[in-house]
Amino acid sequence: MEIAVLDINGKDTGRKAELSKQVFAIEPNNHAVYLDVKQYLANQRQGTHKAKERAEITGSTRKIKKQKGTGTARAGSIKSGVFRGGGRMFGPRPRNYGFKLNKNLKRLARKSALSIKAKDNSILVLEDFSFESPKTKSFVDVLKALELDKKKSLIVLAGSNNNVYLSSRNFKGAEVITTSELSTYKIMNANKVVLIEGTLEGIESNLSK
Repeated sequence: MEIAVLDINGKDTGRKAELSKQVFAIEPNNHAVYLDVKQYLANQRQGTHKAKERAEITGSTRKIKKQKGTGTARAGSIKSGVFRGGGRMFGPRPRNYGFKLNKNLKRLARKSALSIKAKDNSILVLEDFSFESPKTKSFVDVLKALELDKKKSLIVLAGSNNNVYLSSRNFKGAEVITTSELSTYKIMNANKVVLIEGTLEGIESNLSK
């Protein structure tokens, strides 16, 4: 499938980019997309939550009342979770929320996400560009020309471009990444995916395996 290549002014350059059917036009696997997004979000969790249990509470171990004859439940320690100031019962412990997915499934998820965006006409191909110096206004001007200044967008660069990256940092609605950072979550989280022309070969070679 072909798509027009635009310049940074939003004008058609007259050239066409070929999008591989094996990457941008497959039958999407929604469950693979779900699993990959779930793994990405799980990996963002610190998992450092912790509550003290009764063995970790500082307090007396004296039996606080006699075993029988009080008319209330027996109690052996003030550190019990049923008392104020006691340890929490079955409280959270530090843990790792991550889980494993095989490479083929993650590759399928990314192809599915790109195919969904291509089907919705949410992919733009932009010719390679750079800025002389980091400047937020220059980056915003490009987004306005592409009518993306009011949409959440993902811009994928072929390689590291420090001036473009630094120019985008102050703009909340757009994220600039390289092909190696491309993930299913970031694709699905954007309203529009902008692929720099030089990224197509790298994306297709990575995902066509």
